Amino acid sequence: MKPERGDRKPEREELQHGDFRQRTFQFGIRCVRLVESLAKSMASQAIGRQLLRAATSVGANYRAATRSRSRADFISRMGIVEEECDEALYWLDVLVELGLTSPKRVEQLRAEANEIIAITVSSIKTARKGGQKPK
Repeated sequence: MKPERGDRKPEREELQHGDFRQRTFQFGIRCVRLVESLAKSMASQAIGRQLLRAATSVGANYRAATRSRSRADFISRMGIVEEECDEALYWLDVLVELGLTSPKRVEQLRAEANEIIAITVSSIKTARKGGQKPK
């Protein structure tokens, strides 16, 4: 039985949701590749592990948010996405400040992290106002 038109999700919303899921996933993957390319010094490896944990958590927590059982659960999980992405941004800044990687090398990662944070904050605000969480 085909669902009524009003029961279907707009295709545009599905594409946007999938795009953001892919963006958060790729952010983690790109950070993994950056960490793999760092020098094998103790500092690089320690900071790299912190970056790995935070950056890969972004996509995992977004995925969990899309499977949330309530609006409150969605907001809570999206808050974790925001925190982890901000932490990843912090570790990228530490790597640059210590000269363990160049600013140019992390420029696109920093821009993507800032965009992910902005989208996440916007989603949280919408959910708090009563907007629907993505399915």
